[in-house]
Amino acid sequence: MKVVRVNDKELIDRYLDGEISCLESLINRHKNRVFAYILMVVKDRQLADDIFQDTFIKVINTIKAGAYKEEGKFIQWVMRIAHNLIIDFFRKAKRIPVMENNNNGDFNIFDTISAKDHSIEEKIITEQIHNDVRSLIEYLPPEQKEVLYLRHYVGMSFKDIADQTDVSINTALGRMRYALINLRKLVKDKNIILTL
Repeated sequence: MKVVRVNDKELIDRYLDGEISCLESLINRHKNRVFAYILMVVKDRQLADDIFQDTFIKVINTIKAGAYKEEGKFIQWVMRIAHNLIIDFFRKAKRIPVMENNNNGDFNIFDTISAKDHSIEEKIITEQIHNDVRSLIEYLPPEQKEVLYLRHYVGMSFKDIADQTDVSINTALGRMRYALINLRKLVKDKNIILTL
């Protein structure tokens, strides 16, 4: 028998109708992506925990107040709340990250990651490649890292990324371009092989 996955809107509706467990299901469904995003930006587990909790407190309060407008983009909405709380933290700490611009070039590091897993050896190598890419991403300026993460790990469109980060689509595209240029430079500088 096929199990039907309840979508986010249904979980919210059922929670508002009194099924408290639906809220827990909704949070469990998205918590890893949201926490990973926050941690990637703030680089401090304790701080990430605090911002993560604040994010979901805001989510719960907004839903309870009936102020959440369903547009089929629950995760983007949650990510925007998290993003705004991160920005608030940086503003209060007076350390808003600054973007760096480097040389030109077209290269998508994610094109080099093979999706084919034929053997245990290849699986191990592929996992190592992913780990290498993740560690390289840490060297990027925050704005570049954010757009790269939202695009490749969360799967958001450039329009949604632009909306969430409060910039134009061209700026989001530019940040992605510089992120990929910088990753290519890092691969070269660190002599890392990203193929099987």
